[in-house]
Amino acid sequence: MRKIRAFCLICFSFFFLLNGCQQRVAERSEQTILSRFVPYFESIKKIGLQEENAYEFLKKITSVGGRLTGSEQADRAVEISLKIMEESGFDRVWSEPVEVRRWVRGEPEQAMVKSEKFPPQALKIAALGNSVPTPSSGLEAEVVEIQSEEELASAAEKIPGRIVFYNVPLDRTCTDPFSAYRRAARFRVNGASKAANYGAVAVLVRSTTFRIDAHPHTGLMEYQEGLPKIPAAAISTADAEKLHRWLQQDPALKIWIKLNCRDEGKVTSANVIGELTGREKPEEIILIGGHLDSWDLSPGAHDDAAGCAVAIEALRLIKEAGLKPGRTIRAVLFMDEEFGGTGGRAYAASVNRNREKHLVAIEQDRGGGAPVGLAFTLEKLIEKIRPLESYLRPLGINWIVKGGGGVDVSPLRESGAVLGSLMPEVQKYFDYHHSALDVPEVVHPRELELQAVILAIVVFYLAETGV
Repeated sequence: MRKIRAFCLICFSFFFLLNGCQQRVAERSEQTILSRFVPYFESIKKIGLQEENAYEFLKKITSVGGRLTGSEQADRAVEISLKIMEESGFDRVWSEPVEVRRWVRGEPEQAMVKSEKFPPQALKIAALGNSVPTPSSGLEAEVVEIQSEEELASAAEKIPGRIVFYNVPLDRTCTDPFSAYRRAARFRVNGASKAANYGAVAVLVRSTTFRIDAHPHTGLMEYQEGLPKIPAAAISTADAEKLHRWLQQDPALKIWIKLNCRDEGKVTSANVIGELTGREKPEEIILIGGHLDSWDLSPGAHDDAAGCAVAIEALRLIKEAGLKPGRTIRAVLFMDEEFGGTGGRAYAASVNRNREKHLVAIEQDRGGGAPVGLAFTLEKLIEKIRPLESYLRPLGINWIVKGGGGVDVSPLRESGAVLGSLMPEVQKYFDYHHSALDVPEVVHPRELELQAVILAIVVFYLAETGV
């Protein structure tokens, strides 16, 4: 028995000794990596925080206004972005064609509540992207309020010939705003066809924001094949609350709406690309991307001029620090994320990719808020970046977890790329998202620059060490 106990003590001692040795080796490895790279990181950080150029790039991109896919404003944003990259001195700057849908909002939408119990009341609405218009004289019908998919099915007999009003607020108890958004946004994306299946003539969808305000938040909707295409519009949260109360007073009230939107078919736009070419392995690519298009109600500062500005600034910081990466670091400003994701698919499918190998593709499409974490789809890459964690923490990075990616970079995963994202603070993001409120003034220059500094550090490190 004593021998067994002694043996166990020896085993436990050996285990703790081995564990301590491994920990010390890891610490020495981290110190070695940091001692090699910190001088480079310090140069990047100093330039970025002194100059805050990311915000200047954001202002230039947003200067054209809303950049709806296929619009003249989107074309001008392509030209401006190419010029910014050229003036920043990138090794290569070019554009690649993308075929996109051209949808036009037309004259401002109108909506009016009509009731025998109170005077006419105007509503703030905005057509959803891809919606068909109403007749030129507008459309008038009674309303059925719906708050869940189950309620839609149970109200089937009431819906024919009426307007379905989806009054589904974002779940305030959900701590992740994007999770709350995804749950509510399905009514925006698919609600028209689901209502049309029961005979509805139009839909109004509560805007996807936690705030109660007078600004409708638009976004893409899609029609299901084989079902009637009916007009679809977002209604501001303030007016959604009012309409709910008015329906309680008068269930027979009617709403007149007029949408003037139209589909103009397909046109050619472009992705904008700039790079710092790798000195040793130029065919291996580390990519940072954002989407250049936006909705038309605002200049789309958070969504996603911020991501584009950060991608450009990250490369500029590396160049201004006098660094020449071992592998190519590329900024891609994708076109058409909002209206179907054709830019990301066109980039991945281009013959230009035949001679390239994308190691990592980082997408920035969560606004310009202060950075809080990093996410990558490969655990091995997360462990590779761990040695940088102590350096990145004062810049705002509290965690590195599995996740990341986005609509535009996801097609690159099929060819073996690891996807990633820098995760900013997003509690206020949906206050502005897809609405007239998404203007440059709501983005803080220093928070935006911190994103660029962190990404410049991470992608330079990966360009030097590989994946």
